[in-house]
Order: sequence, then C-alpha cells, then structure tokens
Amino acid sequence: MEKKDKMRIDKFVSKVYNLSRNDSRQFIKKNDFYINDIKVTKNDQLIDLDIDTVFLNGEAVNYKPLVYLMLNKPKGYLSATSDDHYPTVIDLIKGYENYDLFMVGRLDLDTEGLLLITNDGKFAHNLTSPKKDCLKKYYLETDLPFEECDIETMKCGMELYDGNGNLYLTKPATLEIISDCKAYLTISEGKYHQVKKMSKKVGKEVLYLKRVAIGSLSLDETLDIGSFRPLSDEEVKSLK
Repeated sequence: MEKKDKMRIDKFVSKVYNLSRNDSRQFIKKNDFYINDIKVTKNDQLIDLDIDTVFLNGEAVNYKPLVYLMLNKPKGYLSATSDDHYPTVIDLIKGYENYDLFMVGRLDLDTEGLLLITNDGKFAHNLTSPKKDCLKKYYLETDLPFEECDIETMKCGMELYDGNGNLYLTKPATLEIISDCKAYLTISEGKYHQVKKMSKKVGKEVLYLKRVAIGSLSLDETLDIGSFRPLSDEEVKSLK
C-alpha cells in the first residue's frame, strides 16, 4: 500500500510517460532508473514526491503530480469526462490519459472559450464555490443590440429559474456594450445557461458565446480552438 505523499515507481513511470502499468514495468526493466542515488530494482519501490528525485539514464525526470491546463474549448464538445453521444473536452487532452482529470466548472455544448482542466480538487472548489464569487467573463453576440438600461438591470440582478426549476436572484453582473450586437458580460456565478437566460430576460437571443476570462486569468489568444496548454506556476498561483 502506498503511503501518503509517496508513490510506487511503476505508477510514477506510468504517469510521466503515459504508459499502462504493465508497460511501465517493462520500461523500468529496460532502462536505468535511480531514486536519488539508489538504483531501482523493484517495481514497488516508493518515491517521496516532496523530496526525492528520479533519474532516467542519468537525467532527472521532471514530474508534477497536480495538473493545471487551459483549454480553448470548441463548439460541439461536452463538458464531461465521458459520454455516449458527444465527444467530450477530455477527449481533446492528449498525453495526460493516466491522470484523473476533470473540468473546473462547465461550458455549454455550443459555447466556446476558456475551460480549465485539472486533477486538483481543492483548486477546482476554490474557483467554483458560490461563496468564492470568482468572476467569469464572456463575450457574446446577440440578435438585437443591448441598451444602456440593460447595464443597470444586469447590475441589480434578475430572477431566473435554475436547471432544477427553482427561482433565484442573480448576483450583480457587469455588462460592457462593445458595439451593435456585441458585448461582454461578467458574472460571479455559473448557473445553468445563466448568460443566455440573462440576455433573454432583457429581450436578446444569444447567437454566439465564448468565455474569455476566469478570475485574473484570460484566455491565451495564441491558443487555437480545440488546443490546450499547461498553466504557468504564476497563473496557477494567481487563481488560488
């Protein structure tokens, strides 16, 4: 049994090199692995992830047990780990199959933009808990232009029904009118279809929706739709 903060070497190799556990054991057998200055001779040798260094053929192996990824989600992908009918956002994440990844919040099937993927439950909770009031900014295009009075309506909150049919009052939101039928809407919640429902409440149908920021983190403009990248240590720190 693995001890807290420790991991078997075969599991470690499996995660780092995206191998099955059996393949990782063969990989260990065929290569020269060391834990610090101790040669690996057994698959169940333990690594203390906080203090030990693993070497492969004399080179240190860089491994981070916690993963933080930014995905530029495309339309047509479900915010789920698996589904029988639609491709999921996890299907887009290649090279991390041995990590138990999940989404930080959700985006609708037809919504694009910034989606965070991680295996850090505490990190996800801090960003999605209603008590944290983490801001999410969306770019939207509508069938009719927003009016100045809509800014105050969004700011004061409005009554909507959630996904379970319960009536609730939205928290204050910030509407920034760009031009014509384009705007930014920043909310601190993530209720079912909330942005679309808020827009419809003031008489506008959302034709296109894209999340562009979560908290202090903005979507990387160089990231192609459907692509992802790891967050930098500074980006992760800014969200915690």
